Amino acid sequence: MKDEKRRILLFAGGQLGDWALQEIKVNDVLVGVDAGALFLLRNGYKPHASLGDFDSVERADVEWIKNSSHVFNECDPIAKDLSDTEMALQWALLQNPREIIMLGVTGTRFDHTLANVHLLKRALEAGVACRILDETNDIQLIERTAAIAPGKYPYISLLPLSLSVRGVTLTGFMYPLENATLTLGHSLAISNKLTDSVGSVEIKSGLLLVIQSRD
Repeated sequence: MKDEKRRILLFAGGQLGDWALQEIKVNDVLVGVDAGALFLLRNGYKPHASLGDFDSVERADVEWIKNSSHVFNECDPIAKDLSDTEMALQWALLQNPREIIMLGVTGTRFDHTLANVHLLKRALEAGVACRILDETNDIQLIERTAAIAPGKYPYISLLPLSLSVRGVTLTGFMYPLENATLTLGHSLAISNKLTDSVGSVEIKSGLLLVIQSRD
């Protein structure tokens, strides 16, 4: 059988639940990031890889994670330059996957949440499709085009990650745009909706966050 690129799902230690487990598909590669590895084990899934400093996990559980993972990388919680999630993303990118889904990377620590959103740029630069999912949001970063289907997220917001995003054209949306410029610090493209079954987002330059949400 032809060897096809697989999806990698990163489970970090932020907000997780049954909704996250429902994202798992056959042949997905599961990666536990710190407490995310324990979440997988407690729900009957053995991580292919577990990475992090594991400072939020009891030592007995760290041994369980280590013995249950094909790949186990533990780092010092202080003498490190990367967050656990960035370390896991870096490992995932080296596997040359078809797509990376990051779960459990949003939560009560806004600094970590924002840093993890910024990590989407790492995947974009590597040419690997990457999204952040939580119970109410689906977040991706684009630099050219994206096809948007509503699914379970009725609201679509567009926010620049660069100082400006130029040549923004939206088709199939309630509030269309044509060759518009979105600038950092303005909310022009917040909370749009689709009028077609699939909408199109096109940009000419810049980095644009596409955030699909529900209440």
